[in-house]
Amino acid sequence: MSDQNDASQAQAAARLQHIGNQLDGEQAFFNPNRLKFAAGMPRGRAVNNTPLNPLTFLLRSAYIRPQRIAMKHPAIGVEWTYAEWAMRVCALAYGLKKRGIKPGERVAVICPNAPMILDLIQALPAIHGVIVPMNIRLTKPEVNYILEHSGSVMVVVDHEFAHLADDFKGPVIVSKDSGGRDPSCQYEQLIDEGRHEADTVGWPGHTLIEDEESDYAICYTSGTTGRPKGVVTTYRGTYLAALSNAAESRIFTESNYLWILPAFHAIGWTFPFAITAASAGQVCLRSVGDYSPIWESITRDKISHYCGAPTVQIGICNHPQARKVPHDIRTMIAGAAPSAFLIKTLEKLNINVIHVYGLTETYGPITNCIQHPEWAVDLDEDEFYRRKAMQGHAFVGSDEARVIRPDSDPSKGYEDVTPNGKEVGEIVMRGNIVMKEYWKNPEATAEAFEGGWFHSGDLAVRMPYGMISIQDRSKDIIISGGENASSLSIESAIYQHPDVLECAVVARPHEKFGERAHSFIILRPHAQAKWAGKEDEFNVDLKAFVKPLLPGFARPEWVEVVPELPKTSTGKIQKHELRKRFSSIIPSQ
Repeated sequence: MSDQNDASQAQAAARLQHIGNQLDGEQAFFNPNRLKFAAGMPRGRAVNNTPLNPLTFLLRSAYIRPQRIAMKHPAIGVEWTYAEWAMRVCALAYGLKKRGIKPGERVAVICPNAPMILDLIQALPAIHGVIVPMNIRLTKPEVNYILEHSGSVMVVVDHEFAHLADDFKGPVIVSKDSGGRDPSCQYEQLIDEGRHEADTVGWPGHTLIEDEESDYAICYTSGTTGRPKGVVTTYRGTYLAALSNAAESRIFTESNYLWILPAFHAIGWTFPFAITAASAGQVCLRSVGDYSPIWESITRDKISHYCGAPTVQIGICNHPQARKVPHDIRTMIAGAAPSAFLIKTLEKLNINVIHVYGLTETYGPITNCIQHPEWAVDLDEDEFYRRKAMQGHAFVGSDEARVIRPDSDPSKGYEDVTPNGKEVGEIVMRGNIVMKEYWKNPEATAEAFEGGWFHSGDLAVRMPYGMISIQDRSKDIIISGGENASSLSIESAIYQHPDVLECAVVARPHEKFGERAHSFIILRPHAQAKWAGKEDEFNVDLKAFVKPLLPGFARPEWVEVVPELPKTSTGKIQKHELRKRFSSIIPSQ
């Protein structure tokens, strides 16, 4: 056992010697032939047809720019060149295969923005496995449901969130996020298990997947039901969404991307592959904290790109260190509709806004509010930023989004709303970067794809100059800080309180998070006297009760006891009437 420990420590020391060092092209480590998949295509495939696979971007970058720094993790002081990282991913893929992961099997990943999740996003497709990235903010019951529903056969988890995998019956691999410095780290041991094959065989030991429509990932998202749905995405869709994001954000080889957007959220909007497609650099940021690390990285790492929800953007531009950046930065903003004021504030800091819109079902962003040169000449400042706050047009890799009349007959073809900026309809989409299906949910899939289009459930108008502009959400989803919270899930938790008779939860504007949950409560008869005149105490009591049942972003911000709830003649609660109470509330940002 002592010899094994010595060997592990020696391997860790050897890795540390080349971490951060640039390759001179003469080292045995860099052999271009080791950066190619197994040669040959399946018989019968045409010469002009190679399956689209986003993993090829990493190998291309390692082949043509081996010395380019691919990833930095400043918190622990490590970095990898493209050649180093490609071989680390290669070893990880062999390690997973040795642990028994077979093509099509699901591997769940619970990790903040640390290298581990970015490694696995690349390594699992190398062995044709399916990645299931999980929100680190979920509760244990929600995690357990997703693990069971997805049929995951392994969990790879960051040490900070290892408790979320306590109930999993299969193998659990814990990462200490050491970057190879700790030989006792289970995740690094997994990589070491495949290192011999990576060093002696390399990528020729892995094969490209034959069917580009194969499942690449299952990303879970909340819907109008209490249970999250698994969005299945493909190799082809991921490839084209990544190229679309690279084009729309103008990311190039010289670019450096900062991981603020969670990489677990719709595979980081496919930016892990947009970055490798451009041979750009990326910088990990485990947590946002007080936003100081963001401003420190912007200067230190010459950050040129990042993505974030409006609530994060508000924190960035209102931080004490906020100042006009001396170099150009582009930020994609989505998750909730940003205000014109927020966009204006960011751009005065030289943070140029790319306002996009999308859903997990569309690989993240699918439309972009493309700025026209004449706007700067023809429009006053207020109108200029109002236009930038609209949702724009479809990405280059997708079909144009439509806004259809709600009373359209799908059997006769949907009718578009009049482009007058007034008639409201539903946004529907189709094309290369729309999901394949909902995992194990054919009924929800059929409903979402009715009439041959994906129905977003979001209500919008079409402007006379072509862009779409969201007006409201037809689904009862609360978008809080870029996270989707199901009102029914919140209501389900509240209903477990012994004093609650009825409840309804709707979104209410919040100056920091965009939206938060406002709960309307009817107390049980026996509890009305108990809490009479003690509404503030009940507020505290209810919030404490649901705290272990809901993630932070889904907990009700406001609790209001009411004598009755507005209902239809059939007893359905009219949530639109409740939302009207907040129509005059406008967030300051």
